[in-house]
Amino acid sequence: MEHLTSIPGATASTSAPPRPRVSKFLIPEVIFGVGTLTEVGGAIRRVGGRRPMLVSDPGVMAAGWVEQAVPILADVRVEWSLWHDLTPNPKDVEVQAAFERYLESGCDALLAIGGGSCIDTAKAVAILSGNGGNILDYEGIDRATSPIPPMVMVPTTGGSGSDVSQFCVVTDTKQRFKATIGGRALVPDVSITDPELQTTMSPELTAHTGMDALSHAIESCVSEACDFLSKGLAMSSIQAIVEHLPVAVDDPLDLTAREGMARASLQAGMAFTNALLGATHAIAHQIGGALDLPHGLLNAILLPHVMRFNAETHADRYVDVARALGVKTDGLDASAAANCAIERVEELGRALEIPAGLHDIGVNPVDFDRFAVDALRDAYIATNPRPVSENDVRRICVAAY
Repeated sequence: MEHLTSIPGATASTSAPPRPRVSKFLIPEVIFGVGTLTEVGGAIRRVGGRRPMLVSDPGVMAAGWVEQAVPILADVRVEWSLWHDLTPNPKDVEVQAAFERYLESGCDALLAIGGGSCIDTAKAVAILSGNGGNILDYEGIDRATSPIPPMVMVPTTGGSGSDVSQFCVVTDTKQRFKATIGGRALVPDVSITDPELQTTMSPELTAHTGMDALSHAIESCVSEACDFLSKGLAMSSIQAIVEHLPVAVDDPLDLTAREGMARASLQAGMAFTNALLGATHAIAHQIGGALDLPHGLLNAILLPHVMRFNAETHADRYVDVARALGVKTDGLDASAAANCAIERVEELGRALEIPAGLHDIGVNPVDFDRFAVDALRDAYIATNPRPVSENDVRRICVAAY
């Protein structure tokens, strides 16, 4: 999201009031509801695709969702080329392999059916098909300047938000570093969220992706770039996650809970793609890039510690977050409300059996210095409500250990 506080070339006046902040809000066409997988063929045709590359993964294929989509594509005379040779935390070498298949197959669009890894890979292939080079050349914001093919995204997890975002994250396998790539061109043309596709997630994956969505909602809500549009979506997402995530973990087939989490993930995704995020994601990206650990799990462990760090100077930003988490804030000052919000997040993590600290998932403190350096390269560090130094990142990692 761009926030324009001045007009280039204009001369400031000492007597003039400050200019109001202007916001731009970027989202794709959104189709939401049980049974909306049937819209996938029409969506591809509508954006001009006739031979899309269908990006998925072995788990999603085993669940049967690609198999269900295939006749829908055939009904509208869409030919497709399948690519599914990817792993969690998509890697530069996988993106390159997918791009080569895209070229060999003469594809003209991208269709992702899967979680964040599938969607990010599809976005990365789209960048290369329109701009060439190596995907890591595009780390940063708006580095891909040439047009890219149309994209339709069908998420199968309730957390990544990548199906509506202007970002993708790719692991540099040589440096073991996660590169964040952003730009308005990466906002998909169509996002189709069918909550039924989430019913095949395991309880563990449900917990991890749900906490990922919570971290999106909370970080976007307190971000330096947050405005009324993003905040409203983020607050609604937090409320829905508190209500529905424990149920979805306990009973994967509860479609009401799945629909609630699908809605929450969608809302959090629309919030963070515009308001951006903060130190939780900046640090999680680097730990995940180095150790190939689940992104949502890392966010779940780090989130309360980053909240505690930010609340030392910006406790007021967590008052509304506390309310959305179910805290009765009447009579509480900002610091007390922020502490209650942090406690609620920690309680939710324990209820979902999230590991207590980084030590439980094999992170070695010897790497904290490296994470501290790399986290400051991440695009999301810029909108954290409190400036973050290398020493601050180390302190957060130590607290989360």
